[in-house]
Amino acid sequence: MMSLGAQAAPFGKATERSKQKAAAEAERAGVQQKLSALKKDISKTESAKDDAADTLAESEQAISDANRSLRDLQQEQGDTNVKLQMLSAEHDKLAATVAHQKQQLAKLLRDQYVAGNEDRIKLLLSGDNPNRINRDLQMMAYVSQAQARLLDALRANLKAVEVNQDEAQNAKDELEEIAQEQLQQKSKLEQEKARRAALLTTLSKKLLAQRKEAGNLERDEQRMTGLVDKLNKLIAEQAIAAAAEKKRQEQLAAAKAAAKAKAEADARALAKARAAEAERQRLAKANNNTKSGTIKPATPNPADAIDADEPKVAVRPGAGTSSGAAGTAGQGAATASGAAGAGAAASVEDTPPAKAADIALAPAAPAGAFASLKGQLRAPVAGKVAAKFGSKRGDGPSWKGVFIRAGEGADVHAIAGGRVVFADWLRGFGNLIIVDHGGQYMSIYGNNQSLLKRAGDIVKAGDPIASAGNSGGNEESGLYFELRHQGAAFDPAGWVKF
Repeated sequence: MMSLGAQAAPFGKATERSKQKAAAEAERAGVQQKLSALKKDISKTESAKDDAADTLAESEQAISDANRSLRDLQQEQGDTNVKLQMLSAEHDKLAATVAHQKQQLAKLLRDQYVAGNEDRIKLLLSGDNPNRINRDLQMMAYVSQAQARLLDALRANLKAVEVNQDEAQNAKDELEEIAQEQLQQKSKLEQEKARRAALLTTLSKKLLAQRKEAGNLERDEQRMTGLVDKLNKLIAEQAIAAAAEKKRQEQLAAAKAAAKAKAEADARALAKARAAEAERQRLAKANNNTKSGTIKPATPNPADAIDADEPKVAVRPGAGTSSGAAGTAGQGAATASGAAGAGAAASVEDTPPAKAADIALAPAAPAGAFASLKGQLRAPVAGKVAAKFGSKRGDGPSWKGVFIRAGEGADVHAIAGGRVVFADWLRGFGNLIIVDHGGQYMSIYGNNQSLLKRAGDIVKAGDPIASAGNSGGNEESGLYFELRHQGAAFDPAGWVKF
């Protein structure tokens, strides 16, 4: 049985996992570039006044990244172990099959040896009873065919064993790769936590003072509104691009199907034209034979067997030429129509496909899906609501969402299905994640310790998307939660069961 223990991957060897990971990172880079530009655009409208929480940004983002990587690695590790177990079971099954086939082949060869291994020539020249010779020759043919089939099956299974071993080794290499990455991410996480703790100690008084400033709270609200408005605009643009790409894909599929159908119809028309030409030539030849006094029985044309019971029509002199011209014309028409079908498909193919970054934030849920869930949504995190929508925040503006007290690291869940359209650090809200639910509805989750999803990811109701914390300079651990429609915040109390 194949060992399930992880072995070190050869130095410099790229596993399938590392290749797929590099491809995914490259695809996400375009989306992140767009969101970074959007975030930078928001920052331009603000004063250059320093915010103490900004000092924590780099450390809090690094903690979030490390925690997300560890969560992803844990999932990958579980999936790879399952794959390795399946490969091991498949290996055992293949090994048993190969062993059985080898036994069968050995028995066939042994029986053939015991039977004297007579060749066909000796058997034919033996002078024995012809019936016995025929029977023995048939038996030898059956044995040869059985040997050939058995050898083919054995070769195929030996190849399958080789492929299985390669896949198993790749899975072991991936497990070793994951283990190494986990060690690196854990070390990075501990370093960043220590760094953040030191910064908090230094900045605690300044953070407390700035949190109480009404101006800061108002700027935070303006920043969030600006971000949501720009995201709504970007989502609308990407929805148009996604619809155009979907239409292009449908047109391409339709053009290919039409071209295939046209090619098949043209092939049938060409075959029919050729059959008609062959029949014309046969009738012309029969007519010539009649004129010369030589009458030969007509040979039915197998290509036109369907019309064999129909009366034959005499061909006038010169009619053959027109028929031949018709056949040639049929071929020309088939070629022309085939070219037209191919041209239609080519014209659609000439339209460049949409870039992944231009459709990555398009709505993933139908427009009316979220509104139908009013009053049925579950709380995003387990905890006590400490601040309600509309209540005053000291001397500053009223709360535009709710704050739920929760232990650091508690799972934060998506309240409904949708697409993550923002997952980054934002001043005043720390590690922030925003989910678009379609129909211009958004759910917003702030002050997280870690963001477990990336922009562009599709989520289902209840999926873990973050872990609660106090990033962004918040005083206590928990989750800041908002619901917005068409950019405006509204009270989630009538929608979510807190």
